[in-house]
Amino acid sequence: MSSARPALSYAFARQHGVIAVPDEAGAVTLAHKSSTPRDALIEARRVIGHPVRRETLSPEAFEQRLSGLYAQADLAGASEDALGAPQDLSALADGLPRTSDLLDSSDDAPIIRLINGILQEAIRSRASDIHIEPYEERLAVRFRIDGQLSEALSLPVRLAPALTSRVKVMSRLDIAQKRIPQDGRFSLNLGERAIDLRVSTLPSRHGERVVMRILEKDNQRMALEELGMDPDVQQAFAAALARPNGIILVTGPTGSGKTTSLYAALSRLNDGSRNILTVEDPVEYALDGIGQTQVNNAVGMSFAAGLRAILRQDPDVVMVGEIRDPETAEIAVQASLTGHLVLSTVHTNSALASVARLRDMGVEPFLLSSTLTALVAQRLVRRLCDSCKESYTPSAAELAELGLTGSGYTFYKPVGCPHCSGVGYSGRLGLYEIVPMDETLRAMIHEGATEGDMAAHAFATRRTLLADGAETVAAGQTSSDEVLRVCRRDEV
Repeated sequence: MSSARPALSYAFARQHGVIAVPDEAGAVTLAHKSSTPRDALIEARRVIGHPVRRETLSPEAFEQRLSGLYAQADLAGASEDALGAPQDLSALADGLPRTSDLLDSSDDAPIIRLINGILQEAIRSRASDIHIEPYEERLAVRFRIDGQLSEALSLPVRLAPALTSRVKVMSRLDIAQKRIPQDGRFSLNLGERAIDLRVSTLPSRHGERVVMRILEKDNQRMALEELGMDPDVQQAFAAALARPNGIILVTGPTGSGKTTSLYAALSRLNDGSRNILTVEDPVEYALDGIGQTQVNNAVGMSFAAGLRAILRQDPDVVMVGEIRDPETAEIAVQASLTGHLVLSTVHTNSALASVARLRDMGVEPFLLSSTLTALVAQRLVRRLCDSCKESYTPSAAELAELGLTGSGYTFYKPVGCPHCSGVGYSGRLGLYEIVPMDETLRAMIHEGATEGDMAAHAFATRRTLLADGAETVAAGQTSSDEVLRVCRRDEV
């Protein structure tokens, strides 16, 4: 299908139920609903300017053809715009027609330019998410940059339906359905960069909220050595990956980089000698040489069902996106007992808290003690901007909060400058703690020891998350406020 701008505007096509579909030879077919007025067909034929064929479609087929045609044209425009110079979003917004409903306009270009400008600015700003949020008197567009949300644009709320509809067209969602959540995705090629955008819509009081997750494929192809782990943590993690079986768990809250760590681990194992299979929700990045399966609860494809199925595919290594229910936990344990290396995530505050979490799911302690290989906890903190960070001498109380003793430390705090857009931070870095299983820990898990007792043994010679964070503060890489924001002493 051609990616050129369609002959008929989206507003006209949507309102009157008629689209002009070109083929490779340049001939045009007018596809329309049976209810399309004759006057609309005559007008469409006049705009095209040469003879056309006609095709009558059912309402469902028409909606699908409409979304496919205009989505491809929109994506072509977005790719071209995003390669250009940065655009002023406020200027783009000011250039929108002052109509009560932008979809009533025969010219769709302003709203398309605005969306393309938003995408371009988000990618330029290294945003991970774009939030489009309608409120009673305004439409807010916010970017999540380095884990923090900031407002990029405030628009009149009357633009919400047009903006939302256009995003839904680009991601091939049902634009007529506004009362249920929907999920979709679309892709952009920006020169050598391949960008995926995962779209989620959610009905709210003042209209549909839209969140677009920006997934740059090359960003996730990280080697284990590029994660920024302490050498001791990296060595212990690599040793656990070298084992032929067992369970390796990566823990932490949403947005702490667990998926990136798992993908780096899979890349280390992906040498062509192993059959590596994953079940994920959703599959965020395509990994060449690895079989990836998408969870789909609507058809009964849960984590447990997917894991059970891939175990019949002769795997050597299995990655489960998350262990979130007793059935998945039980199958993962059984998989490791039968000679598979299992990688997964659990949402807990610390590495050893995952033991209690699996116990709560009904996994017997004797099974945990014989299958767990390593537990990793991680967080992401913002990196101080090297162009404007300012040094100071920390107080004794601040040192105590980080678990540091002694004197002579120099800490740095954010200031803000043009290089970091006035935030004081630029980029992020990871904090890690790892608990490799030894015979003492296995015995403690088997006997039902408390998390505190296990932590006293595990971290007698290893650094906790907080200690790793304190090290980065002392090295001038981040601020103490950042470390304490994501890692309090009472959590470790």
